[in-house]
Amino acid sequence: MRPFKYTAAGTVRAATQRMNANSQAQYLAGGTNLLDLMKEDVERPTELVDITRLKMSEIQRIQTGARQGGVSIGALGKNTDAANHPIIRQHFPLLTQAILAGASAQIRNMASNAGNLNQRTRCPYFYEVAMPCNKREPGTGCGALQGINRTHALFGWSEQCVAVHPSDMCVALAALDAVVKVQGTDGQVRSIPFADYHRLPADAPQKDNTLQPGELITAIEIPKNAFAPTSYYLKVRDRASYAFALLSVAAALELDGNRIRQVRIALGGVAHKPWRATEAEQFLVGKEATEAHFRQAAELEMKNARPLEHNAFKVELGKRAIARALMQAKTGGKA
Repeated sequence: MRPFKYTAAGTVRAATQRMNANSQAQYLAGGTNLLDLMKEDVERPTELVDITRLKMSEIQRIQTGARQGGVSIGALGKNTDAANHPIIRQHFPLLTQAILAGASAQIRNMASNAGNLNQRTRCPYFYEVAMPCNKREPGTGCGALQGINRTHALFGWSEQCVAVHPSDMCVALAALDAVVKVQGTDGQVRSIPFADYHRLPADAPQKDNTLQPGELITAIEIPKNAFAPTSYYLKVRDRASYAFALLSVAAALELDGNRIRQVRIALGGVAHKPWRATEAEQFLVGKEATEAHFRQAAELEMKNARPLEHNAFKVELGKRAIARALMQAKTGGKA
């Protein structure tokens, strides 16, 4: 690990201003991803701005505004606390399921909610500093593009990068139309719709999200919805625990009898960002919630996949996973 300066921030304004003063600084919260990357010499910050003293861990109902009745999740709250909070478990169980599907209990006890959004890809070419990686060192090439790319992207990739976003939590947040609240160096607060928070790689894969320099996440907000009884998170992985998704599906339905009034579907493990299955959603609205319709929707969504040399199996996997997740959501997670 390389030498770095340590700064403890007492206020949000102090944290953002310190980051603005040093373009090579990074925020430190749970550190579960950042410190690993520093040890591997992938990340090389010259300064860590410790934000753990900031009061941004509360989970509470939103009382006013466009998202009234929804929930605000503090950026510095731990993943474990978010997953097990009574408001989340009762009204947004899809998020609970997704968080508990990720990492290990020890990591969830340390990892912050905002940090989960900003974790880096687990592409092995990104972690191996001897290999080319445009995300780690822009302009060096993408080792995975012609390499071993079994776990890599099906959608939205470019010649510059085929890595996937690793988060489970973010897949659920994408399906739930979450909003990311951030504060800038000027003290101004802005709201970023979750669909716009993470980026596709295009020609700048080193940029994972749309945060401006120095901006700090203060909260994640989820609007009120009627998906709680009929939602499900399905994660397909090589082993039952402590593994990242080959492919995951966050599925949520609002039913009128057996007719679909609203539906949300997001996929993980298939793109540089959580991937909203908009074609499948549009097809299903107004239709009967049947396995045949779920399979048709899955076919529509996966027809646009662009598999790489080693991950074509994920196309069929995606079709089956989408249909299965929707069936599980329809029955409230019961087989």
